[in-house]
Amino acid sequence: MAQKANPKKGSVSDDPRYTQALQNYEAGLRALQEHKFEKAKPLFEKVLAGPSKELCDRAMVHLNICDQHLERSTTQQFKTIEEHYDYAVSLMNVGDYVSAREHIEKLLKQAPKTDFVIYGLAALDCLTGHVEDSLKHLDEALRLNTNLRYQARNDSDFHNLAEDPRFTELLYPDPSADASDESSFREEQY
Repeated sequence: MAQKANPKKGSVSDDPRYTQALQNYEAGLRALQEHKFEKAKPLFEKVLAGPSKELCDRAMVHLNICDQHLERSTTQQFKTIEEHYDYAVSLMNVGDYVSAREHIEKLLKQAPKTDFVIYGLAALDCLTGHVEDSLKHLDEALRLNTNLRYQARNDSDFHNLAEDPRFTELLYPDPSADASDESSFREEQY
């Protein structure tokens, strides 16, 4: 007669501490993949208190990654607004839109009427599917600096708006409308 194999009592997978550590590890990994290092770090720290050496080793690697990113973000000192803006654009170029938005919003607090920062926000809005916000911010940037029209015409960040007639109107304004506005302004002055 064959005997049934008895499962080991106290196996790691049956331990509620292991289950909790695994859940913390998975949540930390998701946060890390979303570049939410402040959220991921405490989750990985909780894993270190768990019973699984393998999970602890993995969590330690990810914890070091979190620490490196957090240290880098707190020690980042930009000498100029332009340098900070270039960094935000580099984040957009690698697809880290969340961090790019955080940096652009910091820039807007520092210099709320800076044409190229508002232009960058318009590009970011377009890349992330916020079409209405993109058009609004692009209009604002163009009012501050009409030369940005030429840049926007060739900027691939605005590819989502290429077929939108409102985008075309912003980039190719009717010159006769400007002339009629100017002549009515002159008539009002006299």
